[in-house]
Amino acid sequence: MNKEIRLNKALSMLGICSRRDADKLIKSGQVFVNNRQVTELGIKILQNDKIKISDKEYVLKHKTQTKVWLYYKPVGLVTTHKDERGRRTVFDAIRQKIRERVISVGRLDINSEGLLLLTNDNEFARHAESPQTGWKRRYKVRVFGDITEDILAQIRQGVSINGIHYAPIEITVLRETAGKNHWLECVLTEGKNREIRKIFECFGLAVNRLIRTQYGDFSLNDMRPGDVVMANPDTSVKIT
Repeated sequence: MNKEIRLNKALSMLGICSRRDADKLIKSGQVFVNNRQVTELGIKILQNDKIKISDKEYVLKHKTQTKVWLYYKPVGLVTTHKDERGRRTVFDAIRQKIRERVISVGRLDINSEGLLLLTNDNEFARHAESPQTGWKRRYKVRVFGDITEDILAQIRQGVSINGIHYAPIEITVLRETAGKNHWLECVLTEGKNREIRKIFECFGLAVNRLIRTQYGDFSLNDMRPGDVVMANPDTSVKIT
């Protein structure tokens, strides 16, 4: 049976753009299906229909197997396909290691390192990123400053900064190093932009190293900066 699918979802599955951006393309008259211009939102197409955008043709085939790669992102790379400031990106770094188009599951900022999931499946990425999915992100964090039990208690209960609420974070003190550096383990499920850094900065503390070690069921284990490992096919990556 040839199943119908919404055109904007098809563009997203093909890795062309997000569904929201697909709607904009459709409304602007840039999308053709089987050589017919389509401007109506909500239209459905069939697998094997021919889609044309800016003289490029695409055919939506049966859904390919979801693949996930684990990448140890080093410090100094930005998590974007193209950086307007010309900085080196994650996708520049992995181009020779992964020979198909992939997207990242969430981001790590330029000064952060550790586990970044890469996938060929837009739906899987959205599922893994969603707070409703509840996947835990685990980080090793080195913080400089005077950490008190009161500060840790507030972070564990959740805090609001400049009108943005951050959910409770699980924090374990791992060890203290020389001076006022402290190694902590932080576990969260939301992953807002620069969340850990902003929370500690609110209490006058500076994060000087941040390493993501786990995302859901996926872990760094003994990976080193720059390593790329394809996830074991037996690892659960199903969207429920």
